[in-house]
Amino acid sequence: MNKISSKKLLNTKWTAVTPSSKERHFLITKLVFNENDIVTHCLIEAVISNQTELINWRELKESKRWLQGWK
Repeated sequence: MNKISSKKLLNTKWTAVTPSSKERHFLITKLVFNENDIVTHCLIEAVISNQTELINWRELKESKRWLQGWK
């Protein structure tokens, strides 16, 4: 399990363990907060194609899906 802090998540780099559509490296480009200023989701952007996807930030804790940094 990856140890991450939601407060330090912006602009971090991630590698998908099982790439889809040849997309492997990603950046966190935006954080989404709820009414209590708690991070709920993040916008993750593929480095090569610049495609974005909104995901729950807690999914990044799953080391079977995501590796911290670019590997």
